[in-house]
Amino acid sequence: MTVEHVEGENLGSIMLYALSTCGWCKKTKALLGEMKVAYDYTDVDLLGKEERREAMEEVKKWNPACSFPSMVINGSQCIVGFNEAKIRESLKK
Repeated sequence: MTVEHVEGENLGSIMLYALSTCGWCKKTKALLGEMKVAYDYTDVDLLGKEERREAMEEVKKWNPACSFPSMVINGSQCIVGFNEAKIRESLKK
């Protein structure tokens, strides 16, 4: 699966599953950028068929509704949708 990395402060493993056309996904990326947090992301809609299937299986483990954005933090927590307060609370430095 193609994953992009954004440099910033390392607060652990942050994986964002997003869609390139999703406004809430863009807001989540902007918030992470504003917070200067390092994270990985993939725009699931831009992946090839096999990579998209793999990404959707991973998203489904965390978010059975498979909605976007889905952000997995340290392999133990998933924030579904753009929830600024929850994101800020979860990524407190």
